[in-house]
Amino acid sequence: MSNSASQSDFASVPVLDYSLLNSANTRPRFLQQLRHALVNVGFLYLSNHPVSQNDIQRVIDYIPKLFDLRQEAKDAIRMVNSEHFLGYSRFGAEITKGSVDQREQFDFATKYVSTWKEGDPEYYRLRGPCQWPDEKLIPGFRDAFERYLEQVKALSHSFSSVVAEALGLDPEALSQFYDPLNLRQHRAKIVKYPAINGSNDQGVGPHYDAGFLTFLLQASNHEGLQVQNLAGQWINAPPIPGTFVVNIGLAFQMVTHGLARATSHRVLSPKGSAPRYSIPFFQTTRLDKPLGEDELHFPPEVLALRDARGKVAITESANFSEFASEPFGKIALISRIKSHPDVGGRHYPELFKELFPNGHEGLGTAY
Repeated sequence: MSNSASQSDFASVPVLDYSLLNSANTRPRFLQQLRHALVNVGFLYLSNHPVSQNDIQRVIDYIPKLFDLRQEAKDAIRMVNSEHFLGYSRFGAEITKGSVDQREQFDFATKYVSTWKEGDPEYYRLRGPCQWPDEKLIPGFRDAFERYLEQVKALSHSFSSVVAEALGLDPEALSQFYDPLNLRQHRAKIVKYPAINGSNDQGVGPHYDAGFLTFLLQASNHEGLQVQNLAGQWINAPPIPGTFVVNIGLAFQMVTHGLARATSHRVLSPKGSAPRYSIPFFQTTRLDKPLGEDELHFPPEVLALRDARGKVAITESANFSEFASEPFGKIALISRIKSHPDVGGRHYPELFKELFPNGHEGLGTAY
């Protein structure tokens, strides 16, 4: 690791108070703290945000009930049924970095009515309606979670403007990287990491998020999230009540030409008897364009922060080299098929054959 990297490396994830934006006196302090987090860490906690804590708690209360549904009820909405890669995945259905991810999960998304038609790029089929569990089995869950998703979506849109401002740009500078509002859909998961007592503690292996910004709700009081710093050390990011953990995705790193950095992270399975729950919300970017096309012009003093940061010495995560040349939608579709080959084989047979000319057996892996 270079000397410059050691000057700016991090040993903890910073906590930012969103309410500082409400006053002209404290707004510059928030922007300065955010700039540091974006450039040097890639992760931050966001406290005092506008998403209703009552609605958050309502969703948290539903999570054990969701996973306690009978297996046939969960299997009725398995992801393989959905061309949009939305639905239920059984425990241990994916691999990261050669090891099985010990998690069970449901993939959902913000409200959307599919507009795809024959002749459109296949990656537009990624957007579409969710599969929901039977309302009679878990009454009120869909309403609670859709209400939550709409609030996090609104926060993610307003926060993007603040991010642009923190990086010395016009608040609307990042809007070119989003689909129009009527075509925009963001994705989310509800994840259960069962407690383990064996030697394999990989809840999910080292990875980067692919999209723009991720807003993670750590929905139980279990440590496990870890973030990899410039030196390759794993830094704990324990749950802090009332906060979201926000992190930079590879798409955002690409459009800022490495000024804001995506940071490798993983989840270790909890010990003992109680599971760990989390809800990541993934803000997506435009599907129809390569992310290296548009140039953002940052002030010299902001670029100087990137140059002073130094290089990442060690990372255990893989990257996507195609971001600069292929539309984000195609990258996302390829990643989904690699992660969920059963879905790809059923709904995208031609692309599936390109990716797996000899067929595919076993678990999916995007990394």
